[in-house]
Amino acid sequence: MANSAVLKSSIAKKVAMALSGLFLMLFLTQHFFINVTSLFSPDTFNSISHFMGNNPLVQFVIQPILIIGVVFHFIMGFVLDIKNRNARPKAYAKYNGAANASWASRNMIVSGSVILAFLGLHFYDFWVPEMIYKYVDVNPLDATRYFQELVHKFESPIRTALYCVSFLLLSLHLWHGFNSSFQSVGFNNKFSKAIHKFGYTFAIVVPFGFIIIALFHHFNH
Repeated sequence: MANSAVLKSSIAKKVAMALSGLFLMLFLTQHFFINVTSLFSPDTFNSISHFMGNNPLVQFVIQPILIIGVVFHFIMGFVLDIKNRNARPKAYAKYNGAANASWASRNMIVSGSVILAFLGLHFYDFWVPEMIYKYVDVNPLDATRYFQELVHKFESPIRTALYCVSFLLLSLHLWHGFNSSFQSVGFNNKFSKAIHKFGYTFAIVVPFGFIIIALFHHFNH
């Protein structure tokens, strides 16, 4: 009975981890499509950003849920990693992980940790100034400021490089994480192959799309 309870608890943690990851992918997709507009229409980017930044539903419902989702996903990631390390047999002095799994799958905690650090930088760059602008300094609303603020952040080559490296690791994280999420929730049917292909495509297109956005604004403004 005890072993059964432990197994159910472990499965529940993996399912919760998978679902939180899929939820964060929805946010990533929405964030990507907003940022893409900055490549061809500053006015459109400003309009969407202003709407998102001043919509009560987004600010006081969706945003807190998102922050909780991020914290939950990374805490569960560390918990599961520690659990897996403790469960690994001690008898094997050497373990050739590369022979059994990809680098991405063996280093999810590494890529996840870097992504978490990047999110801290991203909050420092955009979310914190936004909160200060609206709720501390109480500035009059300026619906045209968002594009220039975005461009300003990518003036620094060091910061641009950090963003690019972070999104490269995000790509590796998603490469394994997306398909692993569906396995964790027991999704295995005739659509699995198509979903795997979609996951690999997403892991390339979205992170590298963010890299293109960063490099575009760095070299063109």
